[in-house]
Amino acid sequence: MHQDIAIALERQDYEMASQLIQALPVEDPWGQLYLGQLQAAQSQPEEAEAIFRSLLQQDYGPKIAQEARQSLEQLQEQAKALRQEKLNQAIAQPGQTEIGSLILEALPPDSKADAALKFARVMQVDPYTARLLIPSRGWRLYRIGPIGELEVYGQELRAAGIPNFWVAMPQVQALTVHQACYFESLQTAPQVIVSNHHAQEVHPFSFAWEDVTHRVEGLVPIFEEVVDRDPRGQLQRKEKTQDHAQFCDLHLPNQSCILRFYDAAYQFNEGIPLTEVDRETSWANWRGLTTLLSQNLPHASVWSDFTPFAETAIEQIELLGAFEPYINLLRREDSQWDQAFHLYSSLVMLKPEI
Repeated sequence: MHQDIAIALERQDYEMASQLIQALPVEDPWGQLYLGQLQAAQSQPEEAEAIFRSLLQQDYGPKIAQEARQSLEQLQEQAKALRQEKLNQAIAQPGQTEIGSLILEALPPDSKADAALKFARVMQVDPYTARLLIPSRGWRLYRIGPIGELEVYGQELRAAGIPNFWVAMPQVQALTVHQACYFESLQTAPQVIVSNHHAQEVHPFSFAWEDVTHRVEGLVPIFEEVVDRDPRGQLQRKEKTQDHAQFCDLHLPNQSCILRFYDAAYQFNEGIPLTEVDRETSWANWRGLTTLLSQNLPHASVWSDFTPFAETAIEQIELLGAFEPYINLLRREDSQWDQAFHLYSSLVMLKPEI
């Protein structure tokens, strides 16, 4: 009967193959192999893959193992060819070659094992690597590439139950960023004195508290080159984190803009006083500012998982090409942490509602 099933599958007589397979004992490994091949032929790749992998984990002899391995490889090659066809069609559309980011969202730890298997199948990686890639907290910048390709990957991952989204860099670059210098008024429509990126011009900017949808908070490290001794006592130069700049972005989607506050740029001695004492510490001044924002923005969602996102973004952010972070910190050299924060904040604002 095994030979009859093989002949039926070769002839694409799937109805006959199914009847013959059902006549075999459930524990028959050849029956399981042919069932997997039948499911693969009838566009049921997930079920077929599960059977082939299960057979490879059992000791049914070298012939079964070889057939299961070859069937699994064929299944993977078919999936790869279908994926490539989708990718080619996607980037052929206007605007789909723009560079963008594919962001993975967090999953609870107890659901990661199942999700990792699905992620591994979609992205053609091993399950162990897949489990490490899926974040348990915050976001992970997973892939950078043409936005058309990222949309294909993202849709397949969503279909597998893995939350993600993708954003093209022209969307990020289209956002306007106002650097807050100080609050001039706190009436119904608060007014802030803002500057352009290079702080050469200042002008008033008005908004309504109720129009703010998100607050994005983060600490951007400030690195300095220091001289230290290695374990052998030899002097060496190394880069160390000497301080952190505190950031808080307010999102105003109706105006397609970000109002950016950070302690190195805010003029605490100007405008509306934020503390009871004229000369306070920088920490107390910043606490006064964030308290003011919290009191007036109870409705705005707070996003503060910047650091874990940045740790996944720093090593590959150059692939996005040059883009303006709208941050002016006194440093000897620019830092990619600036770009990482601006990207994180922009992604929060641009993330589509699903």
